[in-house]
Amino acid sequence: MKNTIAVLAVSSLLAFSACKKTENTAVADKTEASQPEKFTVDSVKVSDSSKIADSLTVSFTSKLLVFPALKDRKLLDSIYFQNKGIKDFSKNGLQAYLESDKNKYFKSVKNDSKDWISGSYAQDWYTNSHMNLVSNENDYMHISYLWSSYEGGAHDNYGFSERVFDLKKNKKLELKDITSMPKAKLESILMKNINTIHSGTSDNEGDVKNSDMLLVEVIPATDNFYFDQKNLYFHYSPYEITAFAAGDIVIPVSWEELKGTLNTEFKERMKIK
Repeated sequence: MKNTIAVLAVSSLLAFSACKKTENTAVADKTEASQPEKFTVDSVKVSDSSKIADSLTVSFTSKLLVFPALKDRKLLDSIYFQNKGIKDFSKNGLQAYLESDKNKYFKSVKNDSKDWISGSYAQDWYTNSHMNLVSNENDYMHISYLWSSYEGGAHDNYGFSERVFDLKKNKKLELKDITSMPKAKLESILMKNINTIHSGTSDNEGDVKNSDMLLVEVIPATDNFYFDQKNLYFHYSPYEITAFAAGDIVIPVSWEELKGTLNTEFKERMKIK
């Protein structure tokens, strides 16, 4: 009988301990689940130059943003769409990628220019690329990408890409996620609004309108857009719709002009009345 009581006591103690362990584990799991990784933004940058020959020096500058809290591979591939082949999205991984990209650029310029640089007049070439976080509101993250370069010729070249990412759905926002307005109607509004924001270009006879340097008959509603509380904006790089002298062009389309076509979820998240 004493042995039976002892066995029951030990069994009860083990059961109680197992129960407490399970309870503690559940509490730990609950605490861990309630504390998601905080959204933070960091960056990495590489800036270097190389003398390819007596007559040619090339410079390389590139900056990438780092998002430690973002883990979705498809989303990250979309964010770094201009940088193919990235496998490690950590700060160290992106830094290593830029170093490799720099070395590839120097090597390619040296190989491509070796037939003509001897005896040529002195030149400084460069390539720059930058990612800039513009805003992150209502889980819509807007990143602006700028590139510029000079590799001989009359002038340098530059361009912009604007991308908005839906961090709730882990994807790049598409125009259809904002408005259902027919393409032709939206393009007519873009043409009407082309001179709303001045490009800053002028000549000796006075200000030049954006429309004065149009190269197209129809302004396309592209995926190169962003927005704020007032408008949807379309951003065009030089030569895309106007002559290089016009610079880059931004055309706004107000929410009022898109009234009745706005996606319900988008309208609610942006608190558009």
